Amino acid sequence: MEMILITGRSGYGKSVALHALEDAGYYCVDNLPPELLASFIALKRPHEASKVAIAMDVRSATSLPLVPQKLHQLRTEGVVVLSLFLDANTETLVRRFSETRRLHPLSHNDASDQHRALVEAIELERELLGEMREQSHVLDTSMLRSSQLQAYVKSLIAAPATQLTLVFQSFAFKRGVPLDADYVFDVRMLPNPHYETGLRELTGQDHAVAEFLRAHSEVDDMFRHIEQFLSHWLQALMRDHRSYVTVAIGCTGGQHRSVYLVEALAEAFGKHWPTIKRHRELDAR
Repeated sequence: MEMILITGRSGYGKSVALHALEDAGYYCVDNLPPELLASFIALKRPHEASKVAIAMDVRSATSLPLVPQKLHQLRTEGVVVLSLFLDANTETLVRRFSETRRLHPLSHNDASDQHRALVEAIELERELLGEMREQSHVLDTSMLRSSQLQAYVKSLIAAPATQLTLVFQSFAFKRGVPLDADYVFDVRMLPNPHYETGLRELTGQDHAVAEFLRAHSEVDDMFRHIEQFLSHWLQALMRDHRSYVTVAIGCTGGQHRSVYLVEALAEAFGKHWPTIKRHRELDAR
């Protein structure tokens, strides 16, 4: 039996993720109290629902500390468990709540300064869910459209559940560092195709850009250094029972250098490890 547990900040995209999992054949339940987790799995296990997705949020804050132990117990019983934490930065969450005019679960209607009350509620929630985040695979939804989030969730569940999966992600520093990155590499010091006639409108996925970057020894040096670092530590990460490791490569615009290196690293490591590629800025186009 496969079970995906979705947690995260209020306003993080839970409904979108559940829709993606439902489309993928999962039996989905929203806001299941943690106390009922084991009973629910026991109820569904003998029947046709071999894949279930369960969403929990801060409304169950008082009993969320029970979840890690319950997940461990399910794993010992043979249930394949993926814990997915959907995150977003405070600015994004404030905007989402303001646009929908919904009240944050930890907010108070009688607050004199609603904006300040919302920010304080978000920060309190961040603290309450800190342990759950630490024990989950994190997916930053701050800059994702609904279609992107659905695609990212589906790519995660398609990866082998019993082996460490590498997630390579390109991004633009000018739009912020991804919250879900385990490792961040800055490649802004490398030669920039943006300033070359004929390359500006292309991306790191195009042959001409790749040829330009391969012609510079420092680009190859950066590739080798990242490759050597990851190769050295991957076995240790797997022994630490990590299911996913997200490696973020950033340049100025997230279009040329970071995209090229993500493509090259995914190709190299894909020969021996399950890999997922993401291009945050290109995927948003």
